[in-house]
Amino acid sequence: MTEQPPPYWLRDNCPCAECRDPRNGQKLFQIDDLPADLALAASKEIDGNLEVLWSDGHRSRYPLAWLAEETDGDGRTERDKRLWTAADFARGLPEADWEAYLTDPAEQAAVLAAVRRSGFALLRGVPTVERQVLRVAESFGYVRVTNYGELFDVRVEPDPNNLAFTSVAIAPHTDNPYRDPVPTLQLLHCLENSATGGDSGLVDGFTAAAVLRDEAPEDFATLTRTPVPFVFRDRRTELRADRPLIDVDPLGRIREVRFNNRSIGTLRAGADELTAFYAAYRRFAAITLRPELQLTFRLGPGDCLIFDNTRLLHARTAFQQDGHRHLQGCYADVDSLAGTLAVLHRRTAALDELAGLFAGQGAGEYLGEAVTMAEHMLQAAAAAEAANAPDHLVAAALLHDVGHFFDEHGQESTHGRELMQGQDNRHSHTGADRLARWFGPEVTEPVRLHVAAKRYLCAVEPDYRAKLSEASEYTLRVQGGPMDGREAAAFAELPGAVDAVAVRRWDEQAKEAGAGTPDFDHYRPLLASLMR
Repeated sequence: MTEQPPPYWLRDNCPCAECRDPRNGQKLFQIDDLPADLALAASKEIDGNLEVLWSDGHRSRYPLAWLAEETDGDGRTERDKRLWTAADFARGLPEADWEAYLTDPAEQAAVLAAVRRSGFALLRGVPTVERQVLRVAESFGYVRVTNYGELFDVRVEPDPNNLAFTSVAIAPHTDNPYRDPVPTLQLLHCLENSATGGDSGLVDGFTAAAVLRDEAPEDFATLTRTPVPFVFRDRRTELRADRPLIDVDPLGRIREVRFNNRSIGTLRAGADELTAFYAAYRRFAAITLRPELQLTFRLGPGDCLIFDNTRLLHARTAFQQDGHRHLQGCYADVDSLAGTLAVLHRRTAALDELAGLFAGQGAGEYLGEAVTMAEHMLQAAAAAEAANAPDHLVAAALLHDVGHFFDEHGQESTHGRELMQGQDNRHSHTGADRLARWFGPEVTEPVRLHVAAKRYLCAVEPDYRAKLSEASEYTLRVQGGPMDGREAAAFAELPGAVDAVAVRRWDEQAKEAGAGTPDFDHYRPLLASLMR
């Protein structure tokens, strides 16, 4: 680390359990709770961490890799996008099969990442039934209900309130620019498309804006600073939002494009400003129509297009009424898609972390038994599976001893050895707190209570204690010995007591040297399905 961060920034980001709830990561203090003269009393780098003693006596530990991370944004600006032209998709569109998308987290992550990065993705094989587009939106987020309803039908209507509901060609545009906030995602699901014409088109609005900035920087500046009145009216609705055609963030990076010739109201300004605006507006419109920027394709029955409505302009060629063209659409928001994608990445990282523990520290001995730690936990999970236990108990059995891999700060350690040296390491609580970042109480509480369950069973079932191994008998004494009558009665009343007892019994069965079990990867889908 080359530069020491400012003290308030560093303390505000302390990851310890006193400063942040270990289950949800939320801060447990207010910034003005910190002393006015806060300072570092001492600091040192050790084992890949910066350890800090603060002037008020608090201790913090920060991974050096985390301190070295670069500033990241919310992924909404041009910096985090792949700007494209039509030729970039000569080999095909970003697409996936609907069933694979639903069943394979990696496939779902790839689709959502394409929407984030390139602005769109196409799902094939989506059932051609009414309202199915809502199921697609709900697979990653929430439907944005508008005056068009929770969904809308894109087909020829006898009395349309929007040109989209006719057979005429529609030039590249973004939807609903008269809303603030505008729906950030749009979905279009093709139910039927047998008419001549009616092909779909997309234009990367960020690419068009970047071309404008390169070719005519003054025009670009005009469109970023001129608020345009976008208006929509029908018999039941009146909407207006005054926003620029190109929106940039405080650093000048393109963040949003609103472009819809049909919805621009009357812009009122001085003659010079109007002249400058219309010159820039015309130049930008011409850029969006350049052939090299227009990606054209045909949606067939079962295709569902998901695209970023704050970035991509979509279009349609005219079609004849010699057949039927029927799409159903809905709106959603990119924050929920981004959140779902982040959760998928987080789950993958969490499962990779757990797999690393099984392969790494898990290869070490298990507290005086004839099996390794990983073998012990995998045997417990296999016993739970053999008993047809519900998924959450299989997960609890698999993960019940992960607390042995961490110290009280949540850092990886050989902490489990302390138990064999006569000091209770409270690994059940450490493990449950660690797992609470990813799993709900149905998994974490049997883990938290599995040591107490051992003490309980030894109190109420003498035969159970008689079958304990020598090492297990030793750790029982270190952990407090059998419960007395009052403790046992109180334990039996706990909500997770029955599940904890089940996990404990599988725990005691899981000490057979050389027993064959599935490996950790066998349990990844089960764990992923339980992650919150």
